[in-house]
Amino acid sequence: MSSIQPVRGTHDLIGEEQRRHTLVVETARRIAGVYGFDEWSTPIFEETRVFSRSLGDTSDVVSKEMYSFNDRDGESLTLRPEGTAAICRALVSNALTQALPQKVFYTGPMFRHERPQKGRYRQFHQIGAELLGAAEPLADAEVIAMGYAVLSALGVAEHVTLELNTLGDAESRDAWRAALVAYFSDYRDRLSEDSLVRLEKNPLRILDSKNEGDRALVADAPRMAEFLTPQAQDFWDELRAKLDVFGIRYKVSPGIVRGLDYYNHTTFEFVTTRLGAQGTVLAGGRYDGLVKQMGGPDVPAIGWAAGVERLAMLLETPPQAPRSVVIVPVGTPDEQALCGILQALRGQGVRTEIGYKGALRKRMERAAKQNASHVLFVGEDELARGLFRVKDMESGQECEVSHQALKMDAGSVFA
Repeated sequence: MSSIQPVRGTHDLIGEEQRRHTLVVETARRIAGVYGFDEWSTPIFEETRVFSRSLGDTSDVVSKEMYSFNDRDGESLTLRPEGTAAICRALVSNALTQALPQKVFYTGPMFRHERPQKGRYRQFHQIGAELLGAAEPLADAEVIAMGYAVLSALGVAEHVTLELNTLGDAESRDAWRAALVAYFSDYRDRLSEDSLVRLEKNPLRILDSKNEGDRALVADAPRMAEFLTPQAQDFWDELRAKLDVFGIRYKVSPGIVRGLDYYNHTTFEFVTTRLGAQGTVLAGGRYDGLVKQMGGPDVPAIGWAAGVERLAMLLETPPQAPRSVVIVPVGTPDEQALCGILQALRGQGVRTEIGYKGALRKRMERAAKQNASHVLFVGEDELARGLFRVKDMESGQECEVSHQALKMDAGSVFA
């Protein structure tokens, strides 16, 4: 039998990669707390309609990428391809639409059947933030500022650019949509097969097409800025003024329309040139109609999500591997006493391991491979005297410490 490998598009998080992943998540969780966001966890699968209804039938996610299946009861379920729809479903399911605003942070695995590439997998992980129940441009600016704060705390902000756009309000979008239909209809013979379908169902999706022929047409397509209502223009102007107050620099990019149906007004992406063609590391926008699609009331909302794998790749200095104190038995010391010392150190929060069988030299070699900070030698003589040799693995120096010191203040001994 050939060796069993991970399923294509999945990967194991081990060693440095796991430490990078953990640093991204813990940093985002800390920043979210500072901004007043509480963490929610939703199931990794939902009824298919949670995503098909909210993301739109013409989106690539729904039409090509979702992992959907019928369970044994014949119910159609889908592994979550993104987090926002699930958070909105949870808001409605848990009767929280009367307790607004809700500020939500989440993290966890997502699933999309797409072509694996650098920093993108079929099972991938996201961090995300949603501010539900706030309609003001200030909410958009604060959520964007929080995303920037996460990037700054990770030390990657200097390598990203914030690209910003507006999709306007419903009236603006209707006028823009009509103009796009008129424009693209004149080029039906040049549109890709997918974009011909989009032209009938949602022409805004043509602006997101990756087809080179489509993109050539998109370059001269009508822009949203030409169709903004006075109210939508005011929202757009105020958002940018608030970002200036927060000290967040941005670049206006009319091509950012986002790939999902529930966005309006603000759309944004933090992008980098350090990950090749797939340069988006954190992105989001406003989606005032999504909660209503879930069966709830009209709830304004703004949020973002970021790929943990991509952010982890941007970290210049990987987190250091944890260091342990390794107890190396000398001879055949009393096992009960040995285990008592082991647990006493762990009880004080000292990461402690034990060197198992083998000659002393072999045990010391394994301690070095375990990235030990110190080695504590425990033998019959040491137990009888109540004094133990400690070797600092960095300097190579040795000293003696008392049993009492180990029990009372091990942190200072191994500092």
